[in-house]
Amino acid sequence: METIDISLTNLTLLYAILALPLWLIYRYSRGLIREALVSILRMTAQLLLLGVYLKYIFEWNTLWINALWILVMLVVANVTTLKNAGLKKRYFFWPTQLALTISILAIMAFLLAVVVRPEPVYDARYLIPLTGMILGNSLRGNVQALERFYSEIRKNETEFMTYLMMGATLQEAVRPYARDAVASAISPIIATMATVGLVSLPGMMTGQILGGSFPLIAIKYQIAIMISIFFSMTVTAVLNILFSLRVAFNDYQVLREEVFN
Repeated sequence: METIDISLTNLTLLYAILALPLWLIYRYSRGLIREALVSILRMTAQLLLLGVYLKYIFEWNTLWINALWILVMLVVANVTTLKNAGLKKRYFFWPTQLALTISILAIMAFLLAVVVRPEPVYDARYLIPLTGMILGNSLRGNVQALERFYSEIRKNETEFMTYLMMGATLQEAVRPYARDAVASAISPIIATMATVGLVSLPGMMTGQILGGSFPLIAIKYQIAIMISIFFSMTVTAVLNILFSLRVAFNDYQVLREEVFN
């Protein structure tokens, strides 16, 4: 079964219907119109460039090029997470980069070497799209965990210091806030897993079916992706908190104000 190509003319028509939502934004939320236009243009440019890059990456399909591309994805994801969480890169970059890298490499190694088993195992056709889907879907959870954890400690400084004065270690004092942060990070993916297939058809499954795959194969891939996202989101959220404690608190176990943007 061959996928129907979308002609440039028809794709242009799709852009034309953006006139209505853009007019509504201009009418009711004028401050967002510039941001919306920039986002549409960036999305288009980034995806077109990605298409060009992937064409050559898939053709070359060498270990070091694929690894370099994954490294770029990991760094961009980490920088984006810190920016959206309101934390300064100069303090948090290395701890959170380590947490994200450990989580992603662990689940991708298992997914490719044990579950999917492409030949070679670093095949760009599997490595790059699967890593991108897991990273992209985990991003919001990573932001939520870090932002929630540090903002709650900052907001409840008196309560936090009381725990310490009562003899709690730093790890014991942050535990209630860590539990809340991790719960807030993984709640959306738990809800998604509970309703997938009933409320919505996931993007990867839809894409594979449109690409000509049998529905059962697409479903198996989607299950693998959902489990991988859940693993990555949970492990990264916990490791982000654990690894960043040393840079976020001073020698007196007080949260450092200079770590926030």
